[in-house]
Order: sequence, then structure tokens, then C-alpha cells
Amino acid sequence: MSKDIRIKKGLDIKLVGGAEKTTKETSLSSFYAIQPEDFHGITPKLVAKEGAEVKTGDTLFYSKSDERILFPSPVSGKVVEVVRGARRKVLAIKIAADPSQGYKDFGSKEAASMSSEEVKDYLLSAGCWPFIKQRPYDVVANPNHAPKAIFVSAYASAPLAADIEYTLAGKEAELQAAFTAVGKLTEGKVHVSIGKNANSPFSDIKGIELHKVSGPHPIGNVGTQIAHIDPINKGDVVWVISPQDLLVIGELFLTGKLNFTRTVALTGSQFSKPQYVTAIAGALIADVTASNLVNDNTRIISGNVLSGTQVKEEGFLRYYDNQITAIPEGDDYEFFGWNKPVFNKISTSRALTFSWLTPNKKYDLNTNTNGEHRAFVVTGSYENVFPLDMYPMQLLKAFMVKDLDEMEALGGYEVAPEDFALTEFICVSKQPHQQIIREGLDLMREELG
Repeated sequence: MSKDIRIKKGLDIKLVGGAEKTTKETSLSSFYAIQPEDFHGITPKLVAKEGAEVKTGDTLFYSKSDERILFPSPVSGKVVEVVRGARRKVLAIKIAADPSQGYKDFGSKEAASMSSEEVKDYLLSAGCWPFIKQRPYDVVANPNHAPKAIFVSAYASAPLAADIEYTLAGKEAELQAAFTAVGKLTEGKVHVSIGKNANSPFSDIKGIELHKVSGPHPIGNVGTQIAHIDPINKGDVVWVISPQDLLVIGELFLTGKLNFTRTVALTGSQFSKPQYVTAIAGALIADVTASNLVNDNTRIISGNVLSGTQVKEEGFLRYYDNQITAIPEGDDYEFFGWNKPVFNKISTSRALTFSWLTPNKKYDLNTNTNGEHRAFVVTGSYENVFPLDMYPMQLLKAFMVKDLDEMEALGGYEVAPEDFALTEFICVSKQPHQQIIREGLDLMREELG
């Protein structure tokens, strides 16, 4: 039975620089890179060495803990560099793309006639398994576990997020093929959440349970949707897949080839023309943003401003992202800024701030934290933007002191770092909430399994 979800707690951060609904076809990037740190919890074992020629779909590395989990090349070309960090940790595998792309052929499949194990083996062998993430712990799914349900958030509420209806328009065949396949992986339901008034490409898809959601951010976070539809208890496992990754899975079943091309939103005030472009996962940022980016003191983010990753122009589009944000760098400071009325910033407090008077105003915010790291004090403000049925301050402190019993009791199995992006944004103590949650989840996975 479908369930409409509406939340009141949260915060919509309205920024200037939303992408116009026009898509520019970009040329093939000169270089691509896959960065193992995008796949949290995976220890990579290299297959493709420097100098190796690869096709799209050829394995670059696999997971040390499960050799079936493969990570393929997004393009065909030559592996030109394996970037390593401390203790020879693999940071990136760089590939110089061929002018003409070649694809490894995995053979098209009819998912409806396949068993669960056959679908799983096909996704593993083709390198599509990293698209499936699991809760708890927010890591690449363990193929040995059976999920009680699969969740897809087809509604984006993060600041300037790509319009999912627009980016998936006309892809109903790929979506249906993907859902037919992933539906075989669980004995439970496949839950898909869309906007309340959406003209969604998911409306006529078979084999899913559709939910309509409304309210402020983080209603688009899959963790918020899980908590309202089928909460995670101790011992439960659910799997999560993003809509743009479903397209890759669907096209694999239809054609037998991996196509990592996605529609990426260029957003933020530092783009001269915010718009959509086509790009392949791992593309060089400079090529994707060519002739559009304002390079005057700019912060580039792969993803959204709340939970994205800071990158340079010589960096690469992260594996799971379909958005690049560019906003002003906040390296300027106001003299006695704490003691003056504020009209050009967003605040949940009404103390000398007036954003509550203009709820529809769009702001050109920069990266300035407007304060330094300080003592972690109780303010009661987190609860206003945190819609999950738990105590955010107490959970954060349990994660900070690594109290496993309290982490379990307070709901640690249900959360992911992105669920605490808003509390981090409004935190007067300037604490790194998402980092705290990530480190705590890693400890839980290591100690509790």
C-alpha cells in the first residue's frame, strides 16, 4: 500500500544559480578517474596497471573483501596513472580516453525470466554492484545479505539539486528494465518516492510501490523516506539505489553494455550559465565546466553544497554525483559581524536575522562558516530541522565518544552522514556532524558487523 509522506521539520536553502532546463551535449573529456574513496568501506585490489588498455566495462579493481564486487572503467582508453597516497593507498586510477569509444559486451538479458541469483551474478560480473548501497552503515551492499526492501528516492530536495523528472525524461524503458531486475533481489517491496505534484517517469512503472512526498529538505533524503515507510531495526538490511544509476542498470540489461553517461546539473552563482550537460562519471571537471565557470575566488563542489565534495578544476566528477556546484569562496570576514543585523544570510534563529521574513528569497551564499570551531553546546535547534524520530544531539555525542551501546539505542543503524547535513549547517558550535557520523558508522560496522 502506497503511503504519502509529509514532513514539517527541515529547512529549504534557496540559492541563486538553479540550472536552466536546457541540456548541452559535451564532448568526450580528455581524462577520467575512478576514486576508490567514493566506495566507502572498500579496500581496492588493482587489476589494471599503468599502461593497460581498457574498454568501457573492463575491471579496474575489485574489493579485497569480496572478489565478486568489480569496479569497471567508465570509458575506453589507457590507464595513464595510479595515484597513491600515504602507505601506498590507491587514491585514483586515471584514464586517457580514446577518441572512439569501445565497450565490453556483457550480452543483453531478459530480467523477467531470470532468477534472483542470475540477476545478482549478472550485476556483479558487469560491475554494476557498486550502484547498490546498503543501510545500515551507508556502504556498498553486501551481496551475501538479503534486503527486506529496496528504496529509490526520485525526489531531490537538496539545494539546487538536479530535477530528476527532467534528467530521466524519456527513459521509461531503461527504468522498467532496471526495476524488473532489482525487484528480483528482494522478497520485499521496491519503494520509490516522488514529489507530491510530480509528472514522474515512474508513474507507469510496474513492480514498484510509489509514494508521494512533500515538505522541506531533507524530505528528498532516502533516509527520511525509509524512516517513514519501513524503519530499520537491529538486524535489518535495506538497499538503496539512485535514479541515475538505475538507468545504467537498465541499459545494461537492454543492450549488454555499460553506459556511464548522465545528465549533470551545473548550479550555483559562479556559473555564467547554470544548465544541464551530459557527462560520463569520473570526467575532468575542467572539461565539464569549460567556458562556463567564473574562476574568481570560487569553490567547486561535486554534489550539493550540504553533502558534496570539494574539488578543483583539475579534479574529477565523483562516481555517484549528477551535480556540480560553484559558489563564492568565503575567505572574507566582517568586523563585528556577530553584532550586526543580518539580511543576506539564512538562519533558523531570529536573533538579529531576518531571513524568516522572506521565505522565498534566494541567496548568494559563500563558504564562510561565520565562526570558528568551539565547544559543543546544547541549543535545541537541531530538532527543528531533523525530521527523524530520534534525538540528534544525543546521537552525535554518543558517536563522538564512541559509546556503542548508546549509538545502537539512539538509532545509529538508521542514519547516514547526509542525514546530519542540515544540523551541521545550522550548528553554532561549527562541529563536523557528517564526519562524526561517518566515523561512528565505521566503528559500528567494525565492532558490531
